[in-house]
Amino acid sequence: MHDAPTGGSGDGAGRRRRSREQTPVQRALGLLARREHSRKELSRKLTSRGLDAGEVKAAVDRLAGEGWQNDIRFAESLVRSRAGSGYGPLRIRAELATHGLDREAIERAMDTFEGDWAEAARDLVRRRFGASLDDLAARRKAADFLLRRGFDGASVRAATRFDPED
Repeated sequence: MHDAPTGGSGDGAGRRRRSREQTPVQRALGLLARREHSRKELSRKLTSRGLDAGEVKAAVDRLAGEGWQNDIRFAESLVRSRAGSGYGPLRIRAELATHGLDREAIERAMDTFEGDWAEAARDLVRRRFGASLDDLAARRKAADFLLRRGFDGASVRAATRFDPED
């Protein structure tokens, strides 16, 4: 029979380091390292994790001042991402507004889109429905899809009445 060693519980608990609680700045940097966040979104995420609202505001202000957080950069990134995923300008503007961005910041971000919204809608219809929108029902289905994705009426009309030979 073997005797248990003396001087410890044998479970390694004495050797574990206690993990330090991260500061609000560290937690915010962790979120920003993954992707861009708006000030509003970053603040909401940090306060939802139980951090003090005053400390969160100070941390976000500091990171914005140092260039780690930037609402304009966030907005431009969101426009690229959503446009690339097949969303239209109306939906993208609405999403930007939910992040607490003002009208000017939203318009500046939207101006960074280098494509044509009508052409983006046409491409989306081609990928989703193929080249033929022969009957009214198919056109209506494509139009409803584009409207749900946030395209405006002119882009929807252009995309659903196009000549596939173009």
